[in-house]
Amino acid sequence: MNKPVVVSKETLTEPVVVSDVAPAVAKAAGPAYVVLAGISFSHFLNDTMQSLIASVYPILKDTYALDFAQIGMITLAFQFTASLLQPVVGHYTDKKAQPYSLAIGMASTFFGLLLLSAAHQYLVILVAAALVGLGSAVFHPESARIARLASGGRYGFAQSVFQLGGSFGTSMGPVLAALIVVPFGQGSIAWFSSIAFLAIVILWRIGRWYAPQITAKKAAPAHTQPGGPSSRRVAVALLVLVALLFSKQLYVSSLSSYYIFYLIDRFGVSTQAAQIYLFIFLAANAVGAFFGGPLGDRFGRKIVIWISILGALPFTLALPYAGLYTSAVLSVIIGLIISSTTSSIIVFAQELVPHRFGMISGVFFGVAFGIGGLGAAVLGKLADHTSIAFVYQVCAYLPAIGLLAVFLPKLPQHAR
Repeated sequence: MNKPVVVSKETLTEPVVVSDVAPAVAKAAGPAYVVLAGISFSHFLNDTMQSLIASVYPILKDTYALDFAQIGMITLAFQFTASLLQPVVGHYTDKKAQPYSLAIGMASTFFGLLLLSAAHQYLVILVAAALVGLGSAVFHPESARIARLASGGRYGFAQSVFQLGGSFGTSMGPVLAALIVVPFGQGSIAWFSSIAFLAIVILWRIGRWYAPQITAKKAAPAHTQPGGPSSRRVAVALLVLVALLFSKQLYVSSLSSYYIFYLIDRFGVSTQAAQIYLFIFLAANAVGAFFGGPLGDRFGRKIVIWISILGALPFTLALPYAGLYTSAVLSVIIGLIISSTTSSIIVFAQELVPHRFGMISGVFFGVAFGIGGLGAAVLGKLADHTSIAFVYQVCAYLPAIGLLAVFLPKLPQHAR
């Protein structure tokens, strides 16, 4: 990562092509572990900062007398920005490489955190959340591409390492909120801007590695892979994958956004104790996300998708009726199972449309954020009119959508 690179202006304006099959030399060399570690750690820093937003909801709710619908709108402002822009970023970088866009995008998160720490009006809070979402929109498509370039052909493993950083970052938000933001107040959020600055430095160095990896050649026209599914089946499969991601992400969003309120309302635990329980669930998500990719490489992604979504159904159905400690155990099991599908869904989609890698990555990361934001807003409105407990009874059936996996095609042996 320290070697100087020389990249011509013409190289940076050519379409970016990431072959679905890694070159033999790259496969022989194996994954670039330093780069994977760097991009995963950057994902950790990025998602740690993002998760702070949901973790400080109780403080914002009490300070500004917000209802659940307004809490949901904060999540929507944050995640809708990312959802809207990620496919656009991915489509643009498919055509024109931007090696240093990750560092530049992280600056948006930096300013968003500073604004959130000083915000005293609801509209300003929404703007700050949207700025953090903008940083996420720039980060995810290109960082997923870098993880694939550094995979050495082990695509599921590389995606899982990348997802591991993000999942652990998400799980750290509640802990940091409990230890820092709750005792010291909203203004302490500004301290986390130093994390954004560290991420900017790391991503700039990764950009130096990334620039010479770009294949400077014309993008090949789209065509069906030998032995692969037809274009019609590809379109159907992409819709199915979006639906599967919907079931997974909406359920995770329901726990991430409202689990704290659920535990406080039903069991009377303190805010700090509830944040620790949320951390346990999110940490289980991180562990499950790591193992899902290698299992997909070994046994096939379709099998992992089947097991990870439908396998969580019995436990999600039991959660609304469990006691406090049983709920904690069930949340760990659910997190381990349901999060293992993320890497397999994303890599499956990338292999279906390898000639639009950046756009597909952006669409699926964007859909994940968008569904989470829209779902949080709808669930917040539902909670205002019914109860938090009722919301979890409804969400318990979401993993049943995993039955749609029957419509996924069988991919060729080299891209399974």
